Amino acid sequence: MKYQAQHKALILLEDGTVFFGKSVSKEGTAFGEVCFNTGMTGYQEIFTDPSYFGQIMITTNAHIGNYGTKEEESESDSVKIAGLVVKNFSYEYSRDQADSSLQEFVDKNKLMAISDVDTRALVSYIRENGAMNAVISTRVHEIDQLKKELADIPSMDGLELASKVSTTEPYTVGNEDATIKIAALDLGVKRSILENLAGRGAYIKVFPQKTTYEEMKAWDPDGYFLSNGPGDPEPLSDAIQLTKKILDNNHPLFGICLGHQVIALANGISTYKMHHGHRGINHPVKNLLTGKGEITSQNHGFAIHREETEKHEDVEITHVHLNDHTVAGIRMKSKNCFSVQYHPEASPGPNDSKYLFDLFIENIKKATVVA
Repeated sequence: MKYQAQHKALILLEDGTVFFGKSVSKEGTAFGEVCFNTGMTGYQEIFTDPSYFGQIMITTNAHIGNYGTKEEESESDSVKIAGLVVKNFSYEYSRDQADSSLQEFVDKNKLMAISDVDTRALVSYIRENGAMNAVISTRVHEIDQLKKELADIPSMDGLELASKVSTTEPYTVGNEDATIKIAALDLGVKRSILENLAGRGAYIKVFPQKTTYEEMKAWDPDGYFLSNGPGDPEPLSDAIQLTKKILDNNHPLFGICLGHQVIALANGISTYKMHHGHRGINHPVKNLLTGKGEITSQNHGFAIHREETEKHEDVEITHVHLNDHTVAGIRMKSKNCFSVQYHPEASPGPNDSKYLFDLFIENIKKATVVA
């Protein structure tokens, strides 16, 4: 049975700005920090990416849902965004390989979604005024009450969310007979990252966010990985201390997105909340070591300070974002450690950044030979 958007709905920003639309299939209310993604495809991967936990997603592509959903394309076990805002919601889909419609997917995951919103105007407003908290709701006649409730929602700045999406128990991915063992700290890891490591002959054990260095070391891994994830990196004191111990012992280490920020913090480089972040699959990055450009997938609302990185004696900038010159990658000069502020597993290039996984495996093999 197909639904049609029936209930009037709105999105209310914390500064009082309101945009109206309709609910996708149900009445309800959802709160979170508003953000937007410019990708033309990949909406299911976006909705299930743990890095988006606690955020209301606006899709800039005018049509969402036209190719349905497929179970194996989810990046986690459930929808992680707090709410969804689109222009045109496609109740029907045309892909033969799809398991279900997006509307069925939304209902199954109890996701509050609204459509028929002027997303072009909304995104332009966020670009000008910055990311902020918002509420989407069908309670269109209770704006004053919604404003009061919205005022109680904490800011993303200073908010620790990795523990909300991290695994509660360790688990493994890959062939247990593999010659390379990688200990991964789950700060909100995407399945496709683990699959890329396993596809290169690694056996990965994924550990909860609060895991200590001693607990990870007891598994006797050949290398360590710090995953992507949501929220502000600065409150992650346990992960930062863990990273310092990994670096002190010079184990091979690779970090992606939140993991990249944690590595910077472990080196005394601070982070900051961006005006409206980078979220999309067409972000240009230059590899300063090779001079080559990469088309990258990005999803982050925080970044590391470039001036502090440039002044650091033991940290080298390896990648820069060509639109705003923010730091997109670093490596340590005296340690077997590197990281990037984008997603090589997503590969919109499509294979521009896959070499980063190969580099990590090579670093592990070299370290194993030396040991």
